[in-house]
Amino acid sequence: MSVNIGKQFFRLATGAFFVFATMSITLEAQAQPGQGRGQGFRGGPGQGGPGRGPGMQGRGPGAEQHDDRHNEDHEVFQFLLTNHSKIKRTVKVLPNGVETLTESESPEIAAKIKEHVEWMSVRIKETQPIRMRDPLFAEIFKHTDKITMKHDDTEKGVRVIETSDDPAVVKLIQAHATVVSGFVERGFAEAMKNHPVPDAKDSTSAPATPTNPVIPKYGSVVRLPNAAHQPRQGTKVLIDVTRGSEPAELNAAIEKVAKYLNIYAGAGEKPMKGQFAVVFHGDATLAVLNDDAYSAKFKTKGNPNLDLLHQLHEQGVELFVCGQTLINKEAKPEEVAVFIDTAVSALTVVVNLQSDGYAHVQLGK
Repeated sequence: MSVNIGKQFFRLATGAFFVFATMSITLEAQAQPGQGRGQGFRGGPGQGGPGRGPGMQGRGPGAEQHDDRHNEDHEVFQFLLTNHSKIKRTVKVLPNGVETLTESESPEIAAKIKEHVEWMSVRIKETQPIRMRDPLFAEIFKHTDKITMKHDDTEKGVRVIETSDDPAVVKLIQAHATVVSGFVERGFAEAMKNHPVPDAKDSTSAPATPTNPVIPKYGSVVRLPNAAHQPRQGTKVLIDVTRGSEPAELNAAIEKVAKYLNIYAGAGEKPMKGQFAVVFHGDATLAVLNDDAYSAKFKTKGNPNLDLLHQLHEQGVELFVCGQTLINKEAKPEEVAVFIDTAVSALTVVVNLQSDGYAHVQLGK
């Protein structure tokens, strides 16, 4: 059987899944916003062939969706990984690709190998979108129009010939075959790894350059433009600081606040503007005193926190201190730095700002 793989871009999820023939694919299908998939899977080999179901069900526009066959294929992948030690695989490198033979002495495992490859062929022919996280597999599926795959069942498994006329794609095919052999050899341990693209510069291994986009000297971050959960414009964050420190040292929790601002300003794909507020209480209360009051209280040369606190204020961060704790610690509101507001209590700050839509982040001991 010969399959000329279409131009659909597939994405592979790492984890407990792999293909024992040539294509390693997970089955987390991702629909386009506002669309479902009309070509669902029902039935299967030995059940009258692949049928067409109602498509994949989602939870709303842009939701990741699974087709009707997802659970069955997921179980097959888990089974093959669990039984990887009972699978034998050989790879013959060809000038234009690879020839692989994947078999097992166990009739049950051999049947699962055949089932797996058959369903992967159906998915390729139906161009059902799936999710891939592994860089190598993601790159392979960018070039599926240049790949030809043939597979034939043997008594104990499947023989696959995968080729391309493009030398760069041939390298991808051969690298993929090596990785799949690793799945057979190591099972879940190998399936959990990311696999590099041949001849590609591995940006993940290069040393990241720290940056301080809005708060100089404090809270350095590194830019991760392709990472998940990018900062969102207009996010509201209330940071609840109760962590103390040695009187002569900068409070590490305050530097963490600086890191949060730098994250929004320069750690993602694009700079984002958020609204930040900080409330000090507990052991952090006296970190907000002016230089004279702080020095008198702790016998230091000034307050080591004031420079950073002032930078936060200049960046629009609202700074509050719990009035109840302040007085309990024998300090006065007039001893607080001029750009920091004394609140009735930390409780009222938290309750009021949460009601205004602020996310509550605690920095305690």
